[in-house]
Order: sequence, then structure tokens, then C-alpha cells
Amino acid sequence: MKKYLAELLGTYALVFAGTGAIVINQETNGSITHVGIAITFGLVVMSMIYAFGSISGAHINPAVSIAFAISKSFPVKQLLPYIVSQLIGAILASLTLKYLFPANQLLGTTLPSGTASQSFIMEFILTFFLMLVIFNVASGSKEQGMFAGLAIGAIIALEAMFAGPVCGASMNPARSIAPAIVSMHLASLWIYVLAPALGAIAAVPVFNFLKKGE
Repeated sequence: MKKYLAELLGTYALVFAGTGAIVINQETNGSITHVGIAITFGLVVMSMIYAFGSISGAHINPAVSIAFAISKSFPVKQLLPYIVSQLIGAILASLTLKYLFPANQLLGTTLPSGTASQSFIMEFILTFFLMLVIFNVASGSKEQGMFAGLAIGAIIALEAMFAGPVCGASMNPARSIAPAIVSMHLASLWIYVLAPALGAIAAVPVFNFLKKGE
């Protein structure tokens, strides 16, 4: 239960701070800026990894949990409870933002600014590289693991910074599902559930190949 609570709290913090930055940026006429939003996502993920990494691994992302389970570095029997915990945390965060900012229509919902295929491909690639970084820092030396939060937070901030204006740079189904459900903007949700999951899964054989024989 400690692991599941850690995943719930970590995902709550991620969605509350990350999508909260988007909402507050809209409510304050751009005071946070796009760069500020990207940095917020990176910093909150980094912080949650250091806060909960030793308890649950701080996946705070269903795509990450699925990829770890497929790579056999995470028990399959814990996969569903992890994902449920992440989704509950994310939805609670979006409900909190809905209460705080009732007039905001999107609540940080991830939406493509171009075509659906453009955003799908970008989300796939972004999550693929995110997962490769996660695999490397999670399975490396102890010294490498100490920098896990920094490395993962950095790539999330980097990818959100350049890809956010086009696809939203979700890389996390829970982060997209929660605001979409609470705000009832569901039309593009399939992109942000399917593409990150497939991108994370695609990183598994690539990582295994790169690490083979080391």
C-alpha cells in the first residue's frame, strides 16, 4: 500500500503542478510562459523521483510502468494497482484545479495544434527517448541512480520545451487522461494514451539490445 500511495501522491503532484502551471498561465495572461511550464513539469518530476523513488520507484506514469513490466524489471501483478493509483492521483489533481479555477475550460488538457498523426508520431518519439533515459538511470550504477531525478526531469523539460507547442508533450497517459475527463475534452485523448504507451514499449527491445553483452 505504501507503493501505491506513493504513486498516487507523486502523480497528483505532477498533474497539479504541471497542468496547474498551464491553467495559471492562462488565468494570468501568460505570466508563467511556455518555457516556465516546461521547466515546471521537469522540476516536479525530478522532485517526485527524489521524494518517492525509494518507495515505489516513482513511475508516476502508466507508460513507464507498462514498459518496466514488459522488460521484466517490475512485477506484472503490481502493474494494474500502479496504473489505478496513478490515475486516481491524476484525476484528484484535475478535480482540485477544477475547484480552484472553475471558469477554466481545458484544465491543461493535452491537445494537438496540428494534425493527429503529427502529434501521435511526436508523442511516440518523445516517450521513446524518455523511456531510454529512465531505463539507463534506473538500471545503472548507484552513482548513476543518484542522478536519476535530474536526468529524467531534464529530458522532460527539454522535450516539453520544444515539442509542447505542437503536441503538448504529454509522454504520460495519466497526465492527459485526468484533465480530459474532468474538462470533458475527450476527442484527442486516444493519441495521448496510445502513443506514449507504444513509445515506452518500443524502448524495451532497444535498451535490451544496447545493454546486451555489457
